[in-house]
Amino acid sequence: MRIGEALDAAGFAELAAEGVPYVGMLDVEVVHFREGEVLVRLPYRELLLRPGGTICGPAIMALADIALYGVALSHVGRVPLAVTTDLTVHFLAKPHPGALLGRARTLKAGKRLIIGECEVTAQPDAQPVAHVVGTYSVPPASGVDASAREA
Repeated sequence: MRIGEALDAAGFAELAAEGVPYVGMLDVEVVHFREGEVLVRLPYRELLLRPGGTICGPAIMALADIALYGVALSHVGRVPLAVTTDLTVHFLAKPHPGALLGRARTLKAGKRLIIGECEVTAQPDAQPVAHVVGTYSVPPASGVDASAREA
């Protein structure tokens, strides 16, 4: 189903940071990138804390969205216009200050929609802090620029 240039971990990290500068500001590290499986790490920074000393919800949602975007692109390749159409977050526990991991996988990859789930865990004990399900819309091949279709 690939409609764009194939991506590896470095290519995905570059595309995500260039396409959404906020992602670059978070310093998210792509640990693992394979078709249908993505693992990303959000390093701890004090600016992620909310009152009460826990990592804020927007940081958790951003990490999951980045991981799930990676899962979508792992199927279709370099298609910057693949976009989030739905994101459902279930917060399970308050993460203590520390790095977070987002482990995402494909649930279903169709022609126009890709659905995945992401488990967000706190480091170093791997405590689950959120379960996220997301849907990504993939533009038809005619909606992808010519340079992306050449791959």
